[in-house]
Formats: sequence, C-alpha cells, structure tokens
Amino acid sequence: MQALTFGGKEMIDYSTVKDPELLHPSDAIVRIIMAGICGSDLHVYHGRETGLDHGTVMGHEFTGVIEETGSGVKKFKKGARVLSPFTTSCGECFYCRIGLTCRCEKGNLFGWMQNGHGLHGAQAAYIRVPMADTTLLPLSNDLNEKKGLLLGDVFSTGYFCAENAGIKPGATYAVIGCGPVGLMTILAAKHLGAEKLFAVDVIPERLSIAKKFGAIPLNASASNVKEEIFNNTNGRGADAAMEVVGSETSLKLAIDLIRHGGTISSVGVHTAKNFSFSPGDAYDKNLTYKSGRCPARFYSEKLLREEVPQRYAIEDIVTHQFALKDGARAYEVFDKKLDNCIKAVLLT
Repeated sequence: MQALTFGGKEMIDYSTVKDPELLHPSDAIVRIIMAGICGSDLHVYHGRETGLDHGTVMGHEFTGVIEETGSGVKKFKKGARVLSPFTTSCGECFYCRIGLTCRCEKGNLFGWMQNGHGLHGAQAAYIRVPMADTTLLPLSNDLNEKKGLLLGDVFSTGYFCAENAGIKPGATYAVIGCGPVGLMTILAAKHLGAEKLFAVDVIPERLSIAKKFGAIPLNASASNVKEEIFNNTNGRGADAAMEVVGSETSLKLAIDLIRHGGTISSVGVHTAKNFSFSPGDAYDKNLTYKSGRCPARFYSEKLLREEVPQRYAIEDIVTHQFALKDGARAYEVFDKKLDNCIKAVLLT
C-alpha cells in the first residue's frame, strides 16, 4: 500500500509499504478515508522528538471503514464507519477504568515505531488497530469524516483543556494560541459556560475565527495582552489560562496572565527540559497547574454520548485537503501556515 513515512528531519516520503495484517484476535484493519496532520506530528517532522524509526508510517488522526476483523472483535463488522482516538486502549486496566485511557497499560500511540516496536500510523491506505472493540468508536450517520477525525484528537483535547480550566460563569479566561486545538478549546470553553473569554495569537485570520467562535481576540503583536486582560479584571488577571502551543514563551505568558489562585491548563506538547517559570513563581501565584495528554478515547465517547460535536461546526477549522500522494507538500503548507492553513487533512 501507499503511505507517508518518516525519512528524517523535515523529510516525509510517499512510499510503498507492506499492507497491515491481523496479528491478534482483537485486531481490526481499517481502510482510511481521511487522515489528519497534527501539530504534534511537527515535533517529529522538525526533529524535536527523537527516536522514531525511519520508515515509520506517520499520523494518529483518522476516520475510516472496517476492512477486516480478528475473531475476537465483537462490536464491529466489515463496512462499519469508525473514528479513532490517537492511542489504543484496553478498557480494562486501572487507567482505563478511571478514564485516563491515554495511559492504558497496554496502549500505544499510532504513528510511533521505535527500535522496531510500536504502531504504524494512519497517513496511509490502511491501518491495523489493536484492541479494536475498546479503541474504535462508531461514526454515526449524523457525523461526517471531518467531525469524526477532529473528535478523535483535536476537539477532545480542546474539551479536556477547557474542562481542566474549571470553567465557571462570571469568570475570565484566556486561550493562548488559536491553532486547531486552541480554536476547539474556545468552542469547548463557551460550551461549558465561559462568558468573558480572550483568545491570544498573532495571526489575524485565526483571531477572526476565534471571534466567530465567541472569544475576544487579542493580537499579541499589536497590543499588550497582559495589560488588556488586567484592565478587564480590575487588575487581577484571568481566572485561568488555557495554553495549547507547547512553547516556553506561551507557558510564561500563561502564568503572567492569571490572577493569584488562578489555574493554568496546558495541553501543548512541551519538549523543553525546564519550566519557563520557577517554583517560586508558582508559589507566589498560588498556582494550580494541570497538564498532560488528553484521554481522547474517554472524551470521544463522552462527547458522542452528549451529542456535543453535532451542535457545532467544528469542521470549519479544516481549511486544506490534500491527496495522500501530495503529503510532503501538505506538511509544508501546514507547518509554514501557507495560504492561511489552519488544519490540513489527507484523503486516500
């Protein structure tokens, strides 16, 4: 089959690779309909995440159709439309039982092979999904492929970020970064009841969408963001900052923007060795800091059950579609934000 594989720093190859096969009775083979390029894929692309085997099939966001199932798969039959979180999960271990499915004791991240172990990704014609019954979710007829793909990662992560911020009526919030996850965080925060919500970025087109989703846009290159937020809170600062970028600068801005006793909810993938604020800074702020990988399987199921993605045009953030064979160009456009790209997807 054809796939996008990791060839080294800033090298994405359109390659012929071996078709996936059923290895365990709980496996399913899914024919990919749509795969996404995620901001965390760029960490690998730029070499900030090391250890990935060359030749690994990239990608962890996808929707598709069941092609084949192992004898142990009971919930899905050939032809069923499915969505997937970005990690597999067993549904039985301690972490799955408490809803932290992203830390399943048997789980793996799609698109990560190291020293020959792990799982190939979804930017391909087909993918093997272990523990299919407890990893995959059905994609109902009222959800298109874009909604399903976003639910498996970006929208769930945004909701997780907003929920960790402890949204309450009458409080003031800031979302730092208006990329795909940031925009989904804005939607989730508004859904959870945020009234005064600021969105911080430097790209006017993204701030425009943030405004459409209900946030007050602040262009960090054209205004003093801290001054604006403090002026709107009687000099206190925001009750919580939701940091979705994953940079030292954005994390430092988060602690600068919050009031004493405030919360930082951080879902940006950080690769720095140290925090950009000190333990003393955290102490002086009486900081509550929440961070980590989103348990996307838990949130995908919760949001489907509550019919949240059906209420909002979350797919509006998908600005670019590419054929799989044009994957190298898709990475370039997404990485450099060419042509006002917010979210790029691949069609097989």
